[in-house]
Amino acid sequence: MEAAVSSAEVGAEAYFAAVEFLNREAELLDDNRITEWFALIDPEIDYRVPIRVTRERAAGAGFSTEGWHMFEDHGSLATRVARLETEYAWAEDPPSRTRRLVTNIRVEPGDSPKELRVKSNFLIYRGRYDSPDFSLIAGERRDVLRRTNDGLRLLSRLVLLDHATVGTHNFAIFL
Repeated sequence: MEAAVSSAEVGAEAYFAAVEFLNREAELLDDNRITEWFALIDPEIDYRVPIRVTRERAAGAGFSTEGWHMFEDHGSLATRVARLETEYAWAEDPPSRTRRLVTNIRVEPGDSPKELRVKSNFLIYRGRYDSPDFSLIAGERRDVLRRTNDGLRLLSRLVLLDHATVGTHNFAIFL
């Protein structure tokens, strides 16, 4: 059996850099600074949110390998960001009010010395208009962060939602 890797094995500096990256990312998204958030994305990004399926334990992990809420690359994310900056993004005009809580951050060495594997849990509050109704979105993110000359960049993100049925009316926000 392979021994678990702890966050201590990447060193305090790398751990805190990853935590700071996630906190900064949450701030930019919650403040609707989407273009600044997009600058944190690596050109080779692989951003996926598979559909959760309910099945018995013996049938697998409970996530589709064929159906996705989001399956994005740099070009498709750039298109989404550009659209959100126009007057035609009706699903987000006025923008949702969001608050992201990111917790239980675990950092491990990546596949190369320039990469960090980062797991975190998240809870997103999303309110719309003047309605008292709101949505909560919870899950785990499995990220790979790449060290660059300009700082850490998000190279890949796999979002594993806790929900089999998502209670928000769309995914016009980033997870």
